[in-house]
Amino acid sequence: MPSLPVLKTMLREIITSERSPRVPEPDLIMDDPDKVAAYTRAGLEDGVMAPVYLFNCAQICDVIRAGDTVVDLGCGPATQLAMVARLNPETHFIGIDLSDDMLARAHAYLNKQGLTNVELRRGDISRLSFLDDSSIDAVFSTVAIHHLPDIASLDRTFTEIRRILKPSGGVYLVDFGHLKSEKSILQFAYQYADRQPELFTLDYLYSLRAAFQVTDFRRLTEQNLSNRARVYANPIMPYMVAVKSAARGEVTSDLRNTFRRLRESLPAHHRTDISDLITLFRLGGLRSRLLT
Repeated sequence: MPSLPVLKTMLREIITSERSPRVPEPDLIMDDPDKVAAYTRAGLEDGVMAPVYLFNCAQICDVIRAGDTVVDLGCGPATQLAMVARLNPETHFIGIDLSDDMLARAHAYLNKQGLTNVELRRGDISRLSFLDDSSIDAVFSTVAIHHLPDIASLDRTFTEIRRILKPSGGVYLVDFGHLKSEKSILQFAYQYADRQPELFTLDYLYSLRAAFQVTDFRRLTEQNLSNRARVYANPIMPYMVAVKSAARGEVTSDLRNTFRRLRESLPAHHRTDISDLITLFRLGGLRSRLLT
């Protein structure tokens, strides 16, 4: 059962006649040093995004294998990427981002973590000409797609994913879904305003306003990844949307125990958050073999 605030927001989304417009991010490339610092801090394993990152990590581990070459589209400061890479030391990762400041922080963070199975490339996720056709075993992207300026860029990104993926490749793309009510958007953006920098709260707000519609994800998945991946979203309140292929990775008891420990180590409010996220996606048909 979702928490009470989430239930209230779901009810609002059911009864509202509002249709909030998509508003592109004011800064399509995050290169303001203060914003980058706030975003990086939020993504650390004790940061405000910790439950979301743990959920995503479990889903990504579902679709990758040892020996794979895996691309992270919009890797940012590599906090999510490092978490996945640490749990998959025999997998090679390529993180791609357009922000020089983000990539600098990513290099520093990966070096601090002592990770040697990650390389970073500067690039536009909608134009991946430096990657060959059918050369990549899996592609993932976590809460980065909404930074694209328009539908045309979203179309190109999905076309590029189809081009670079091997026929048996894995996919996990997750991002915000566009909510109907501006009040719902504000509810999510400001729910932890007292625990995070104001810059992060504002960035969260802009991200929710910039989210694409679930229908956009469905159309492009059908066009580019038909029979390879499907779209998952809560039918009542698509706060987040995922595009995921069938499971490819091996679930060992050690890996399952690692995720159990990571989840149990979260503070109580973050355990509530990840439970809400698991429930919302489960109502849309998405489960995880590592988060039961």
